[in-house]
Amino acid sequence: MTPPFCLHPGQYDAAIVDLDGTMVDTLGDFVAALNLMLAELPVPAFAGAALDAATVGRMVGKGSGHLVKSVLDHVFAQSGSACSAIDLIAINGQAQAGYQQHYAAINGGHSTLYPGVLEGLGSLQKTGLKLVCLTNKPLAFARRLLKLKGLDGFFCEVFGGDSFERKKPDPLPLLKACEFLETLPARTLMIGDSSNDARAARAAGCPVLLVTYGYNHGEPVRRVDADGFVDSLAELLEGY
Repeated sequence: MTPPFCLHPGQYDAAIVDLDGTMVDTLGDFVAALNLMLAELPVPAFAGAALDAATVGRMVGKGSGHLVKSVLDHVFAQSGSACSAIDLIAINGQAQAGYQQHYAAINGGHSTLYPGVLEGLGSLQKTGLKLVCLTNKPLAFARRLLKLKGLDGFFCEVFGGDSFERKKPDPLPLLKACEFLETLPARTLMIGDSSNDARAARAAGCPVLLVTYGYNHGEPVRRVDADGFVDSLAELLEGY
């Protein structure tokens, strides 16, 4: 069993913090934008289709492109409808554009901070750690959400899913973040909520801490290979 996580002074030089499912519960934003997207698609299979938070939560974490495609596949599977490859490509393009438009308008409107986030970030900042936010959410959406929720002042930089050639769980975004921070991966803590964050951290050589309340594709997060788990980022205060 993984022991309780305790953050010790001088243990790390910086921290890379995930956004959705780690700092902000954004499922409400995803659900609202996706349902508006589905309602606009001129395909019988989508007539009356509606997604709930539990369904969407299992698909979140690998970027908006993956999310939209997963939703389309799910709705088609539930409806039993058949589509040609050409139709699917055409629908996906329209769906992606519609989702981006609706999410831009909704961003932050149906989301809330998780308890303990402000306290936890404040504790990290107080120790002198350099903080970067790294998310698979498009950068423009991430910057807007952080500002709306009063989190932007904690971070020296923000990187989104479109900031680099590849997204988490690929290690590239973490390695690029370490380059920006001028820190060694082994001295840079990744804080996230899912196997995406853990896999990226392990491949990059970063230690990884996971919160227990986020979106881990519908799987128990404590089964993920990580260096520790916390039920709230406020628990980071206990080491100081």
